[in-house]
Amino acid sequence: MRVVGAHHMSLTVLEVERSKAFYGGVLGLPEIDRPDFGFPGAWYQAGPVQLHLIQAPPGHEPAATEAGPSPIENHLAFEIDDYAAVQRDLEAQGHQVLGLGENVGQLFVRDPDGHMVELIQPGGQLGRPKPA
Repeated sequence: MRVVGAHHMSLTVLEVERSKAFYGGVLGLPEIDRPDFGFPGAWYQAGPVQLHLIQAPPGHEPAATEAGPSPIENHLAFEIDDYAAVQRDLEAQGHQVLGLGENVGQLFVRDPDGHMVELIQPGGQLGRPKPA
């Protein structure tokens, strides 16, 4: 068996409309068609990978969170093309942002359910396969 690529990421969210405002509105991901599964959700396209939001059932607990954004938590990462503009926009909208600097190219922010989201402007240190 060989994995040929990533297809989608899936997040359970407490309020689909609130999460749509973040992923579609704040981050600007285009929403794509989603089959009717009998429960609320939304799908987005993020380059070649999709993001699937799934409405949590009643009683579901939100994601565990620390006080602020952190680069060492499990997280989603989306590529950006203008580090300074993205940081400025997020902060202007009231989001707490952890920026590691333009030379590193990484910003971290939480979505409305506490999931950690990385926004990265790749530089010369992209992950590469290890030599055989």
